[in-house]
Amino acid sequence: MEKVSQDGDTLTRAPQTSAPAEAERDTRRSMLRGWKRRCPHCGNGPLLKSYLKVNDSCPVCREELYHHRADDGPAYLTILFVGHLMAPLLHLAFVTWRPDPLVLFSFFAVGCVALSLYLLPRLKGAMVGYQWARGMGGFGNTA
Repeated sequence: MEKVSQDGDTLTRAPQTSAPAEAERDTRRSMLRGWKRRCPHCGNGPLLKSYLKVNDSCPVCREELYHHRADDGPAYLTILFVGHLMAPLLHLAFVTWRPDPLVLFSFFAVGCVALSLYLLPRLKGAMVGYQWARGMGGFGNTA
């Protein structure tokens, strides 16, 4: 497409080049899809095939997921979040109601285990989504 400038010169537009696939990866959306335990690419396929085992590839869009390197990151974040949530609650419950120590331990042990089991696969999914969006590890080599 040509345009004519005010001084009579003919101008042509440079062809638009498409951005690389890595630039189109939205980190927030990918992490949210991972939190929901869905494929960070399409958002439809399951990310995990068992409690914490990541699928080698998405059954819907065929995106390869075996590149992830979550390692101990999700466990570390789970401990961090559970500790920072439960420790102040434990202190508050003890100071406010002064329950029997066995009762206090029972409630907070069950609460910590339940919260940890809830958070661990979601944080792993979010971490895999983050790695996919940022092209970390083997994800950066995909086209």
